[in-house]
Amino acid sequence: MSFRRGVVRQSKFRHVFAQAWKAEHCIDDVRVSRVTWDSPLCAVNPKFLAVIIEAGGGGAFLVVPLSKSGRIDQSCPTVCGHAAPVLDIQWCPHDDNIIASASEDCTVKVWQIPDGGLTSPMTEAIATLEGHSKRVGILAWHPTAFNILLTAGCDNVICVWNVGTGELVYQLSDAHPDLIYSVSWNKDGSIVCSVCKDKALRIIDPRRGAVLKVREKVHDGTRPMRAVFLSDGKILTTGFSRMSERQLALWDTKDLSEPMAVQEMDTSNGVLLPFYDPDTNMVYLCGKGDCTIRYFEVTDESPYVHFLSLYSSKEPQRGAGFLSKRGVDVNKCEIARFYKLHERKVEPISMTVPRKSDLFQGDLYPDTAGLEPALLADEWIAGQDAPPLLVSLSGGYTAPPSKHRDTLRTKPRLVSQDSGTVAAPPSPSSAAAPASTSPSAAKDAEEEIPLPRVAVRETDGNTERPKKEDDLLNELLAEMKALRAVVLAQSQRIELLERQLARIEDGDV
Repeated sequence: MSFRRGVVRQSKFRHVFAQAWKAEHCIDDVRVSRVTWDSPLCAVNPKFLAVIIEAGGGGAFLVVPLSKSGRIDQSCPTVCGHAAPVLDIQWCPHDDNIIASASEDCTVKVWQIPDGGLTSPMTEAIATLEGHSKRVGILAWHPTAFNILLTAGCDNVICVWNVGTGELVYQLSDAHPDLIYSVSWNKDGSIVCSVCKDKALRIIDPRRGAVLKVREKVHDGTRPMRAVFLSDGKILTTGFSRMSERQLALWDTKDLSEPMAVQEMDTSNGVLLPFYDPDTNMVYLCGKGDCTIRYFEVTDESPYVHFLSLYSSKEPQRGAGFLSKRGVDVNKCEIARFYKLHERKVEPISMTVPRKSDLFQGDLYPDTAGLEPALLADEWIAGQDAPPLLVSLSGGYTAPPSKHRDTLRTKPRLVSQDSGTVAAPPSPSSAAAPASTSPSAAKDAEEEIPLPRVAVRETDGNTERPKKEDDLLNELLAEMKALRAVVLAQSQRIELLERQLARIEDGDV
């Protein structure tokens, strides 16, 4: 396929360039898994890098701090509690210490990684989810609801779990007649899209157990496909044509009769794994076995999917991990970072927009999804939906303290002894603006948020500040900004509920 454009299109991402990190910053001697399953084999967040590795007599994956580089010793501890090879791993979007793993042993396990990484092999999970009758190869955490995890297995069944209680809350056993290739949540987690071996794209409401729409033959080829929801509600799919050419297609969920755009690329055999950045609306395509990473920008202008460039290297990739936006280096205008898996090495690759200014580039970094969940599991199960709570990346991201996450980090009682719900004390999202308050009360709550106390310790009769005043002030400002965003989001939810209640009382519904 030719990517030459006749007219130069204006875009701040036209000159994005990819650059591999130097050898001393790579991780060596990682025995990447050879399992025959089309998953990325890698998951990464701002704290940790996790890679599925070869393991004798069971399944294991490696977890190391993101700052780790150099050679991995063969005695390095791993997470090794599965009885068969691990097929997929995913970090929780609301807690950087929680990771889920899916395995050929038909189970899904949830693990709690201590700060600083593992010091001994981890065999005991904080939750084991058993509901599939065949191997489980797909994991998808809910983007906005705390502790909601979707799994899909080779039994053609989709399960939705409340990880906090270990409860299977929804099961879709007859939505797919054949092997499920991929599942993706939409922006607020109200619906999912899936692609299946029968070549159909489905839009599903998991809470109702209903298939809302079906598009047959999204791609004509017989090889595996992938689908991902975009932030505006469209769906991007990758697959193969009848002539075995790799394709990507863009679909409008309001009308699935014809794709908005189709692009053909090459005739390689590797499945194209799409990685989507909702902040920049860019899609990165990594083919397993390829030596390239292609990246595109999706816009509202025809032809809608615009090829930007590609990164090429000599070594093929076994898989890749995509770092969430909270972890990129805003001071270097890094908009994305991949962790490319070689046969025995992990190589970081930065995607950077060239800028001359040293100032924070606000146009490259709109507010992004933070760690704080917008909903608790029970609220989502009860039918509520909410967009992600956003945080600013100005000055670099610092995770605010969260009582949700503190509860999970101490060997969690996943079920509250009193109510049977998630054992988490009030967090900023639940305490800042209670459901009974009005928007004006929410603003009062915003003004009355107390500043955290500064801890000091005494040494030889003198008080010594644990941090520099500037660093402490920056932390306080970041925390206040995060709390303010929570209050505003809760205020908007309250206004929406009040309008809905007024319509009900007026008889409009």
